[in-house]
Amino acid sequence: MSACAGRGATVADRVFALIDCNAFYCSCERVFRPDLARVPIVVLSNNDGCVVSRTSEAKALGIKMGEPWFQIRKAFEAAGGMAFSSNYALYGDMSERVMTVIEGLVPALEVYSIDEAFAELTGVLGDLDALGREIRAQVLACTGIPTGVGIGPSKTLAKLANYAAKRWQKQTGGVVDIRDPERRAKLLAATPVGEVWGVGRRLTARLGELNIKTAADLAAADAWTLRKQFSVVLEKTARELRGIPCLELDGEAPPKQEICCSRMFGKRLHELPPIREAVATYAARASEKLRAQGSVCKRVRVSIRTGMFNPDEPKFARGVMCELPYPSDDTRLITHAALAGLEQIYRPGFAFSKAEVLLLDLCQRGEYTDDLFAPTQPEASRQVMAVLDAVNAKWGRGTLRPGVVPPAPGWGMKREMMSRSYTTDVDALWSVGG
Repeated sequence: MSACAGRGATVADRVFALIDCNAFYCSCERVFRPDLARVPIVVLSNNDGCVVSRTSEAKALGIKMGEPWFQIRKAFEAAGGMAFSSNYALYGDMSERVMTVIEGLVPALEVYSIDEAFAELTGVLGDLDALGREIRAQVLACTGIPTGVGIGPSKTLAKLANYAAKRWQKQTGGVVDIRDPERRAKLLAATPVGEVWGVGRRLTARLGELNIKTAADLAAADAWTLRKQFSVVLEKTARELRGIPCLELDGEAPPKQEICCSRMFGKRLHELPPIREAVATYAARASEKLRAQGSVCKRVRVSIRTGMFNPDEPKFARGVMCELPYPSDDTRLITHAALAGLEQIYRPGFAFSKAEVLLLDLCQRGEYTDDLFAPTQPEASRQVMAVLDAVNAKWGRGTLRPGVVPPAPGWGMKREMMSRSYTTDVDALWSVGG
């Protein structure tokens, strides 16, 4: 019996779908700017650094993922293209709307990332190709976001079918079902192995040395050899390509073992006060995440560094570990520890570009054994943090914050081309007409 037999259902019973939003960040911008329907669009990374999303029109201009904005800006704008800074408030809210629509149409859903989700369609009667088209139509009608749908007997094959749905959208209508073995074999033979889910550039090169160049080659490769020469993950990928489901829909994500908040500054910082503001801001954000998953932490690591690639700038990077007096999720205590660590590692005379706050030794509240003689977090601390989170949830992040955290920092991320937060800010609501 295969180690990938699934949850009681026979292998032939299982059906998965992957619903993936097309150029999601760019599509979110177009929802509120219909005048950009045919305009090449790119969305840039933090600090307007490089391209992280692009429309088909931008691809036609030769724009590649990860290209630095300063290198392509002149030619892209001359060709009529338009760029946006990342607007995570808008994208996060639109993602939630998309997932809510899909969830109402399928029996089980796993939100895999901000712009894609797996669904299990096992046992669903009727025409699944028609269901895929219904999902596309409903998401488009309710949110304005275009999607592609891939259907197959395993998650890896559903992902591959989705790749085909997007690549040959005009011929497929954005929905591809490869449960039929003959149709599946044709797609596997036509797909480079580098397009298979989980096969990156380095792995593609290593597989090429074994003459494994297509998805069909990987599916036909000996599973045990793949496990010994590569990993059990690649072995499972090969089995999934054969139609043997090895991966289930994930349930609720387990709590993270580490929480990190790290950002590049919008400009170089030389003096300690603005770096203190940044570290306090990151510590407060990390503490919010910590409480959101019901954890406490025992250690805080803070680090700072200069830019590492400018040969004319002196280089400096240093971090320090800070022990907390007791496991805590209190923003005030964590921020105090992080700032004390910063005082130890800061050195004048350098142009700092980035800071990081990392929360370590996480455990769930009530799952650690208290030392009878050690201090513990006071109950009043939990109550204060609960009020802080409730106020910020109702009135917006940063309504209540430590005094050292500025409302509008001068060192914040550079977002010179950011659109309005149409769905999350009452002052930025979409307006029609003059």
